Amino acid sequence: QVQLVESGGALVQAGGSLRLSCAAFGRSIFSFNAMAWYRQAPGKQRELVAAISGSTNYADSVKGRFTISRDNAKNTVYLQMNSVKPEDTATYYCNAVSTVAGPQGQTEYDYWGQGTQVTVSS
Repeated sequence: QVQLVESGGALVQAGGSLRLSCAAFGRSIFSFNAMAWYRQAPGKQRELVAAISGSTNYADSVKGRFTISRDNAKNTVYLQMNSVKPEDTATYYCNAVSTVAGPQGQTEYDYWGQGTQVTVSS
C-alpha cells in the first residue's frame, strides 16, 4: 500500500523561504512515472505547482521561485519555495502517478498525500 506523507508547511512571511517534503512509503519514488506538488487555496480549484519525471516543469506563477527535487535514497520529494508571496497560501498536496500497461490499454493510478498548510503573511 502506497502512502505519501507531506511535512514542512508553516506560517512564513512574504519574501521568506520554506521547504516541503513528501516521504513515500510502500514503494520507491523511482518507480513512479512522475511525482508532483499541487496546491489548493480556499474557494479555488486544485492546481499543479511543479512536477518531476525525467525533467521538471512548473506553473508559470512559481517559475524561478520554486524548485522540485527528489532524493531516491531517502524516498522523498521536496519543494523548495523561495520568495514566497501571500498568493502562495494554500494547502499543498503531494501526488504520485503510476501508469500500468494492460491488455485494454494503459491505466493510470494516482496517489495523494493528506496535505500540508502553507500560509504566507504580508
